[in-house]
Amino acid sequence: MATVAVTQVKLGDKLTEDALTPLGSVLFHKGKVITGRELDILQAFLVPTVTIESEAPAEEEEVKQSGSAIAKGELPAVQTGLTEQYGLTVKLLKRVYSQTMSGQLIPVLDLRNQMEALLAHIDDYRILNFSPLVVQDDDYIQHKSVMSAMSCYLLAQWVGLPKKDWMPVALAGLLHDIGNVKVDRAILEKPDSLTLSEVEEMRRHTVLGYQLLKNVAALNEGVKLASLQHHERVDGSGYPLGIMGDKIHPYAKIVAISDIFNAMTMKRVYRKAASPYLVLEQIQKDSFGKLEPAYVQIFIDKATQFHNGTIVRLSDDRIGEIVFSDRNHPTRPWVSVNGTIVNLTNERQLYIEEIMSRNDK
Repeated sequence: MATVAVTQVKLGDKLTEDALTPLGSVLFHKGKVITGRELDILQAFLVPTVTIESEAPAEEEEVKQSGSAIAKGELPAVQTGLTEQYGLTVKLLKRVYSQTMSGQLIPVLDLRNQMEALLAHIDDYRILNFSPLVVQDDDYIQHKSVMSAMSCYLLAQWVGLPKKDWMPVALAGLLHDIGNVKVDRAILEKPDSLTLSEVEEMRRHTVLGYQLLKNVAALNEGVKLASLQHHERVDGSGYPLGIMGDKIHPYAKIVAISDIFNAMTMKRVYRKAASPYLVLEQIQKDSFGKLEPAYVQIFIDKATQFHNGTIVRLSDDRIGEIVFSDRNHPTRPWVSVNGTIVNLTNERQLYIEEIMSRNDK
């Protein structure tokens, strides 16, 4: 154990004491292994020294490679329980889609068991900064569905649905796009704008999904209706039926919010992920007449409930620390950048691009 200048810290060194920002907030907790990303943050905050315990050379090289991956925006090679179960859930859902295409029954028990394994780690899931690696076109729907399942599970709790509904809502998020197995893959994977006829074909996935699920006795009616109604809007402007308001099942209203958020914030081969904060602001705009406004407000309030001390990267690439969150403007907190306060409520041209580390204590 030694206190060293940040300039002398090597990739793979482990903190033996909390690293603090100049304002006294915890930047990284004791036990954190330093990668390239952590070094950038320490230097950005002008932290002079840290207390470390050096790793063995072999471990250092392993972490160095991991740090390089993180610096490129990739996940580290070492998986957590959440990322491991997430990967297994995506793999299972891909198999279910393949089996459903060939006419086999949907293995609801297998899906429920895997969802239970995944949701056992839900406390580690952060809606605004959990993201898989770059998603390939052929498994985009499965990734989006698994992330929707997790956010639906949380939103069901946040809006006050009874506990008996939490797992079914998660299954609704998982299976809401199952009808796409009956849609032409060329349409689903087309990166260009769709023709009118292609749009109509794509929209049929809602009805096709309901047809696939309607006779599955192990699923409740809310799960089935979510597949049919997740593109309906409270003002009647959605599809396939143009129903409105209370005629849309609560599960479908939850899935609609989760589906939009995860679709826009997912990194694809042909486009970068949108800022989760900008997406939340867009969803908030759409809540006026489109999405269930009470659900949207709860989703935004809960997803942005970070402790002061959360480290973020702004849209101009500056790194700062959240020092105040205005609950009237939850997506636009005050951020301290090198001692200067950036009030995002006033500086509308800026926004939070990425959450880099969190202070959850």
